[in-house]
Amino acid sequence: MATKSSTPRNVLVVRFSALGDIAIAVPVLYAMCRAHSDVRFIMLTRKWTANVFYDRPSNLVVKGVDVTKDYKGVPGMIRLARELRKTYDIDAVADLHSVIRSWVLGASMRLHGVPVARIDKGRGDKRRLVSGQDKRQLTSTHDRYAAVFAALGLTADDNFEGFTAAKTSVLPAKAPGEKWVAVAPFSQHRGKEYPLTLTERVIEQLLASDERVNIILFGGGNKEKKALAKLAESHPRTVSLAGIDHGFTDEYAVLRQCDAMVSMDSANMHLASLTRTPVVSVWGATHPYCGFMGWKQDPANAVQLDLPCRPCSVFGNKPCRHGDYHCLADIDPATIVARVKAILDKN
Repeated sequence: MATKSSTPRNVLVVRFSALGDIAIAVPVLYAMCRAHSDVRFIMLTRKWTANVFYDRPSNLVVKGVDVTKDYKGVPGMIRLARELRKTYDIDAVADLHSVIRSWVLGASMRLHGVPVARIDKGRGDKRRLVSGQDKRQLTSTHDRYAAVFAALGLTADDNFEGFTAAKTSVLPAKAPGEKWVAVAPFSQHRGKEYPLTLTERVIEQLLASDERVNIILFGGGNKEKKALAKLAESHPRTVSLAGIDHGFTDEYAVLRQCDAMVSMDSANMHLASLTRTPVVSVWGATHPYCGFMGWKQDPANAVQLDLPCRPCSVFGNKPCRHGDYHCLADIDPATIVARVKAILDKN
């Protein structure tokens, strides 16, 4: 493999989506930045996800681009590669995405002598896992990202401390003695979403368990906002953050004050992990074995049913083969509440 230099000085890091996968990259990338202060890292992502990278190290540049309009298709990626080489003198590429867009961009870089390291997603292992052939813990996405940098000769200790400095005024200050529990009941796919009726029972039981408990609802999109607004209106000491204009910094600041979060296998779990907030995660069609557990989250707080058909999907996007999503619908709300209370009591 041709190289411009044995030691990279300007490393392009590529991950366009999805939000959860980008959040997983933060601890790895920040650790790399701090371990290699003489290297400049250029994080290439979409415009709307660029602000995920809060409190950036001084040697981290985040470039948000519109890959569906400004850099569309193969010609757009080739043009983007040319612009990046000219602007940042790229001498290595860490492809954390490994999709057609990043392949085209990487191929263009290689043609100009720039080495490219690409993530091994373990697609074969994941196919065997969801087919039931080999049910075991697979390599975490966090470790897969670290392996990409290692292929470029860059290593770092896993020492990211989390976003602790974020501040916000979107919610009143947390009163002494209050216990804040974040609840994020939605996911992009049905196979990862606990029924909202059962989520409401979780909220009711948490509120009844301790008058100091306050519920903060997380979500996005018009449909979710309406559902969360209804939940907030129906229960005391409950507020929907989805109904308040806010950004990622605000979200980090709120999560940092939360004592625990209830989340699906979704981006919210990963955002909470960046603030070191304990998460009680709910798993249905997917499974922590796939390698998407939140960064440094306790596996004991993963709520799931031991069923022979699980996991049936890596991303939760496949219809339930039985049609009833038994893996989610049969999770007792009391089980989730017990996990949350254990965290609150420990804190």
